[in-house]
Amino acid sequence: MSLKKRGASLLVGAGAITALVATSGTAHAADPVEPGGIDPSLTTVNLLNINDFHGRIDTDGTGASGKAFACTVVETRAQLGEDSTALLSAGDNIGASPFTSASQEDLPTIQFLNTLGLEASAVGNHEFDRGFSDLTGRVSQAADFDLLGANVYERGTTTPALDEYSIVEVGGLKVGVVGAVTQQTPSLVSPQGVSGLDFGDPVEAVNRVAAQLKDGDATNGEADIVVAEYHEGATEGDDLTTLDAQVAAGGAFADIVNDTAGEVDAIFTGHTHKGYAWDAPAPDGGTRPIIQSNSYGDTLGQLQLGFDEETGEVTQYSATNVEVADPTDTCASNPTYASASAIVDEAVASAGELGKKVIGTVSDDITTAHNDGARDNRQRESTLGNLTADIWLDALNQPGRGGADIGIMNPGGLRDELLYEPTGDEEPGEVTYAEAASINPFANTLMTVDLTGAQVVTLLEQQWQPEGSSRPFLKLGLSDNVTYTYDPDAAAGSRISSVSIDGEPLDESATYTIASGSFLIGGGDNFTVLAEGSNAKDTGLIDTDAFVNYFGARDEVSPDHRKQAVAITDQPSELTAGDEVSFTASGFDLTSLGSPTNSEVEVFVGDDSVGTFPITAGLIQGVPTRNGTADISFTVPEQATAPAGIAAADDGTASQVRLVASPSDTEVSFPVTITADEPTSTTTDPTTSTSDPTTSTSSDPSTSTSTSTSTSGTGTSTGTPTATSTSGTAPSTDDDVTGPVVETDDTTPGPGAGVVGSGLGLLLAAGAALAIAGARRTAGRRH
Repeated sequence: MSLKKRGASLLVGAGAITALVATSGTAHAADPVEPGGIDPSLTTVNLLNINDFHGRIDTDGTGASGKAFACTVVETRAQLGEDSTALLSAGDNIGASPFTSASQEDLPTIQFLNTLGLEASAVGNHEFDRGFSDLTGRVSQAADFDLLGANVYERGTTTPALDEYSIVEVGGLKVGVVGAVTQQTPSLVSPQGVSGLDFGDPVEAVNRVAAQLKDGDATNGEADIVVAEYHEGATEGDDLTTLDAQVAAGGAFADIVNDTAGEVDAIFTGHTHKGYAWDAPAPDGGTRPIIQSNSYGDTLGQLQLGFDEETGEVTQYSATNVEVADPTDTCASNPTYASASAIVDEAVASAGELGKKVIGTVSDDITTAHNDGARDNRQRESTLGNLTADIWLDALNQPGRGGADIGIMNPGGLRDELLYEPTGDEEPGEVTYAEAASINPFANTLMTVDLTGAQVVTLLEQQWQPEGSSRPFLKLGLSDNVTYTYDPDAAAGSRISSVSIDGEPLDESATYTIASGSFLIGGGDNFTVLAEGSNAKDTGLIDTDAFVNYFGARDEVSPDHRKQAVAITDQPSELTAGDEVSFTASGFDLTSLGSPTNSEVEVFVGDDSVGTFPITAGLIQGVPTRNGTADISFTVPEQATAPAGIAAADDGTASQVRLVASPSDTEVSFPVTITADEPTSTTTDPTTSTSDPTTSTSSDPSTSTSTSTSTSGTGTSTGTPTATSTSGTAPSTDDDVTGPVVETDDTTPGPGAGVVGSGLGLLLAAGAALAIAGARRTAGRRH
C-alpha cells in the first residue's frame, strides 16, 4: 500500500518560475548496476512504468494481451513486494485504442489500470482527445490514479490547469512524481478541445516543481526521491539508436537529457513509442537513468533505486525493460490478476457482438509502413494510408458532401492493420466492424476545406515537421489521383518540386477541396495550412462509418502498391532537344506488407520512351528515409510529343517527364519545357545552298518549300512544311518570313544543315501549334 498526495503549485508569475529554475540545486548522481544488484544496505524502491498503453487490454478478441500484461505487472511487483513497489505511467493510457476498449469509451482500460494499482500518470496528448472537459470530468472521475500535467496552464496565465505532482509513499520513502506532456499537444489533438489551455516548456515545468519538492518547505510538498514523467521522448530514426545520437540530433529529447535539473533522480519518457534504458549524464557529471518502454504494453519498465538514508540521496540504480510474457500458473491464483482478467473478459464479451459483423473483404494485407518487423513507421508512405485517403475522397466527393478533389490522411491516425489472415472467427480476407473501427479509433467527423494550389504545396511541405519535433517527418496518405516529386536536400519550404492532380500539373491559382478528418482539418500534426483554408464544412459523417460504407459498396478491396511520391535530385525544368539529361530518383518502394521491390523504371518524355533504368534496392537514410534508387540519363528527343493537358509555352514546347517503376506501376511526372536545338550549317556559296537530307532552291521569296529530317538517340523525325526556291538571292529581312540564310557545303552536311530561315520558323510554329491543340490546363508549379 502507498500513501498519495496530489499537488499543484500556487499561482506564481513568470519571474518567479524563472527564479525557481535558476536556483535549482544539483543532486549527486547515482551509479548504474545490473538489475537486482542494488546494495542491500540501501533502501530499494521498485518503480514499474508504462507509457503509451493506448487501451491495449485486448488486441485480437481474446484478451490475451491484457492478461499477459497484468501477469507481468503482478510478478514484477512481487520481486520486492507490494510496499516497496509503485506502478506509474508516462501517459497515453487511453485514446487511439483497439476496438474492445474504444467501443466502450476506454472505461474498461481505466478500470483495468485501477485494478493493477496504477498510482500516478503524466497526461499524454491522447488524454485530451475528447477535450479538456472530458479529461477533467469523465476520465478523472473514473481513474483512481493521479493525472499530472505541470506544464499545462490556463490560457494566458501560469495557473496550473492540472495537478503537477503526486507524492507516492514507497518503502517508507516519499517519491515525488512530476508529470509533463509534450508541448506539441495543441497540434496533436483537436484544437477546439484545448482552446482554453497553454502548454509550456515541459523541462522548465518539471524543474520548477522538482525544486519545490526539495526546498525544505513542507507547504509546497517535500519528497525524498523525485522522478519525472515526461510524455515526450527520443525521436524516430533508423540511425538514432544511441543516447549520444539522440542528443546530437537536438530537439525536445535533447532538452530533457541536458536540462532536467539535478533534483530529478530518474526520468521516465513516452510519446515516441521507443524502447530504451540509458544512462544519461547528470548535472554533476555522473549519470541517472532515462527510460521508455516501447508502447501498447509490450514491455514494462522497471527502475530500482537504491536510497542511502544517511545521506538522503539515491546512490545506485538499475533500469531495464521487462518483456511481457504469457500468464503463469502463479498469476492464476493472484487476486489482483484475477480481477484484472475478469475486467478484460467482460470488455471482450461486450464488444464482441458488434465487432464480429463482417463489413467487406480484402484480397491481401493492407497495412501501415513497416520497418524491421515493426508497424507504424510514420515517415513512410503506406498502402493503408493511401487507401484511407481514397475512402475520405470517395465519401466526400459528391456535391452534397462537399465535392472534394483530394483526400488526405495523417499517419498517426492509423492504429491497426487490415490483414488477410483472420484474427477471430471470420474467414480469410473478411474484414469485421471491429477491425475497421480499430484502424480509426478516434471517432473524428469528416470535413472538407478549400485550399489554393499554392496552399496544397504548403500542405505537402509541412510533412517536414517543425524543428525539435519528436518525429521529423509525417507522411500524409493521399488519394490515388495525387502524385508529387520532391528534393529531400532542398531548403525548408522549397522541397516540393512538382505536384500532379488527376495526371495534370497542379495549378497554384486554382482551388482544390480537401477531404479529411476533423483533427487534420483543424491543423493537427502541425499541418497548420489546413486551418488557414476557406469554406470549412463538417459533414457529421464519422470516419469509421465512411470506412464501413466503402467496404460495403465493393466486392473486394485490394492493396495499391503504387508509390505516389518520389524523390528527385537535380530535377530539370528546361530541356533542349538532343541534349543529354541526368538526374537521380529514389524512394520507389513502399514498405507495407506485401509491397514489391521495384527493379526498373521506364522514363518517358511526353509519350516517347527514352530508356529503362535499373533500380538499386536498399535503404537511403535521410528525412524521409526511403528505399530504391535509380540513376537516370537520356538524350532529349528532337521532337518530343506533348501529352494531352499539357499546353505550349511561349519559348518552347511544354511537355512532361514521366517515371514508371516496375513491377509496382509507381508513376510520377513533372512538367518540362523543351526548346529546339540550334541547327548547324556550313557555307560554300552566298547565293546557293544544297544539302541532304534538306534541300533548298529559290526563285521567288514569296514561295518556299523545304524538307527536314533529324535523328536522335531514340528515333527519327521528319519536319514539315517543304520550302522550294529558284532564286539566287535570299529573302529580304523585310519580307514576311525572316531568318538567317543557311548555306552548306555539299560534301560536309551537318545535323539540320540546309534549313532556311523560312523553313525553321514554320517548323517551330507548327510544333507550338500541335502542343496548343492538346492543352487543357497550364501548370502553376515553381521550379
